[in-house]
Amino acid sequence: MSELTEITTGLEFPEGPIAMADGTIILVEIKRGTLSRVQLDGTVEVIAQLDGGPNGAAIGPDGHCYICNNGGFIWHDRNGLTFPGDQPENYSGGRIERVNLATGAVETLYTHCAGNPLRGPNDIVFDQQGGFWFTDHGKNRPRDKDRTGVYYASIDGQQIKEVIFPLEAPNGIGLSPDEATLYVAETPTGRVWAFDIKAPGELGGSRRMLAQLPDYHMFDSLAVDSAGNVCVATLITGGITVHSADGATARLIDMPDILTTNICFGGDNLQTAYITLSATGKLVSMPWHCPGLPLNFLNR
Repeated sequence: MSELTEITTGLEFPEGPIAMADGTIILVEIKRGTLSRVQLDGTVEVIAQLDGGPNGAAIGPDGHCYICNNGGFIWHDRNGLTFPGDQPENYSGGRIERVNLATGAVETLYTHCAGNPLRGPNDIVFDQQGGFWFTDHGKNRPRDKDRTGVYYASIDGQQIKEVIFPLEAPNGIGLSPDEATLYVAETPTGRVWAFDIKAPGELGGSRRMLAQLPDYHMFDSLAVDSAGNVCVATLITGGITVHSADGATARLIDMPDILTTNICFGGDNLQTAYITLSATGKLVSMPWHCPGLPLNFLNR
């Protein structure tokens, strides 16, 4: 942790970081309900007020930012730390939104799939063809919770399909460097699943589970580096779990926040990892041992 650089603090449960070419970081503040930009000097400006629970974020082929909005949480503050809870009374529904970064204008693209409402969209990744995969984490209530899965959709708001159902509160999602494999992290089980992709939005074969660490942990978002390592933000133990490209080994890089929620890559040669420490409201960075995987429509 000695290599960590604190970029800014005071964020209201940051997630979904995107390292932009100009050195700024775009991220969501879930509790604040905003898409925000962290400047090079650490100052924060609001790009768009989204409300609900803006969660995962990604740049699409049109240069707009696509947001997974989970509809909101009940929030708990304990000893200076912030924690999300159950579905709130003012839950506004799960949805996929598009934000024009130049104007801050917000459009809602999807609220349902085949008549079923999106409950808590969480994380998103674009493939080379310009379609996007996203997870629906669902919502928890005092006596029950949603069953959810993974979707594939187009940016025109006209095509969405459920590809995987059910999973146990799916969260992080990413693609292998050759885009032949889809990775999905489940939060409560602390598992990462790998699925073979046979065509855009279509899976084939059986799923396989990547190596697990033996301690109690849960998983949040993920990113893939250029070596094919699946780097998963890890809750409870607090850190980044790095799964090898062959799925055989895993190791934890400790972070000073039990709700370490997201990682992305940017900077020179994409060799800086940007990490959200959500309970403490911080964005930090550290050198990575190899370049990150370039993201479609952002780094290529």
